[in-house]
Amino acid sequence: MVTMPQRCTLPRRLRHETIPSSDNAQIAICADDATISPCCSVNFPTFRRRDSRGRLGQRWMDYQGMCNWEGLLHPLDETLRSEILRYGCFVDAAYKSFDVDLSSPTYASLLHPKDSLLERCGCHDTGYRVTRNLHATSSIQLPEWACRGPTARMAVRSSWIGYVAVCQDRDEIARLGRRDVVIAYRGTVTCLEWLENFRANLSCLNDRDGPNRGDDLGCTQPMVESGFLSLYTSRTANRQSLRETVREEVARLVEKYGGVEDVPLSLTITGHSLGAALAILTAYDVKKLLARKRVAITVISFGGPRVGNKSFQRQLEEQGVRVLRIVNSEDPVTRMPGFVAEDNGDKPRSANHRCRLPSWLEERQRQWVYAEVGKELRLSSRESPYLNLNGGYDVAKCHDLRTYLHLVKGVR
Repeated sequence: MVTMPQRCTLPRRLRHETIPSSDNAQIAICADDATISPCCSVNFPTFRRRDSRGRLGQRWMDYQGMCNWEGLLHPLDETLRSEILRYGCFVDAAYKSFDVDLSSPTYASLLHPKDSLLERCGCHDTGYRVTRNLHATSSIQLPEWACRGPTARMAVRSSWIGYVAVCQDRDEIARLGRRDVVIAYRGTVTCLEWLENFRANLSCLNDRDGPNRGDDLGCTQPMVESGFLSLYTSRTANRQSLRETVREEVARLVEKYGGVEDVPLSLTITGHSLGAALAILTAYDVKKLLARKRVAITVISFGGPRVGNKSFQRQLEEQGVRVLRIVNSEDPVTRMPGFVAEDNGDKPRSANHRCRLPSWLEERQRQWVYAEVGKELRLSSRESPYLNLNGGYDVAKCHDLRTYLHLVKGVR
């Protein structure tokens, strides 16, 4: 059985409040009943001033989850709060940089040059430089009639989905205690991305060639959601897969910076919704690539769906990948796809157990049984006095990245 961690709650206070940090700096939360404070109100210079006592640099491995964030989540440590919000801004930049206008000739592409991407999205003075743009490709091919006329834009198979950035500012490297490489992914936007999301059955991983698309239902290796794996591994004649691009760029950066003396290297992969799922897939894949390298790999996930089965979860943990999932209890996306079965460990069934499913049904069932990964920070929209649910259930607002950052700002 998956054990749910203790829910963190937000204090019910006045409409406008500030939350003091450990260094007497403040994060402002100003929201009315209809809106939430935009995540762009979280700015990088504030984070730098806040850590004036060097707590992050001295304990960076703890904040990157090397000890599974023990003692840092309940209550939420102020430095960890700042780090979660900081990585959330990287994800927000991925959203803001994406052209969502269906009438635009550059639909599904990057709006800004990578050299100024972060600054144009309001992420000033980060100390990071974007080194590579990332594109995800769907394996779904729509009928020819859907690729013509007004619906042609909806048939775009390959779209910009995020970026890789590396910290190059000496002061920021000193503050962080290491050189950090960030991979940030946005969530679902395009039509084909939505269609991939609904391919919720599990597929066996094939580390060399991508997903096993056959009917090997007896597969005992790690399995992941078919649509996520398709977006990660599919390519076109003119575009390499997301997996190939990520592996190529990470290998280049590790080769360039991994041997620098006295400067540890970390890789932080972050994303929201679909991007959170891709972040976990990326971490699993990159860890295999860097098996003999001393690089700490951490995932910061916002509102992510389930990704893989129990075998996938076990291998991810055995690799040493650390995953922190920020979950809103009112967000249904975090409870999809499939279901999580009761975990009875590896003990065989009793010989006297008579309620056994037919073997063919057991094999089919395996394609829908998922497992939660990593450590969970559970929040709730209902505990915030600033999010007006109007006595109902606003799915879109509960899943919005801005809601997640708002809740992280106020959680105790």
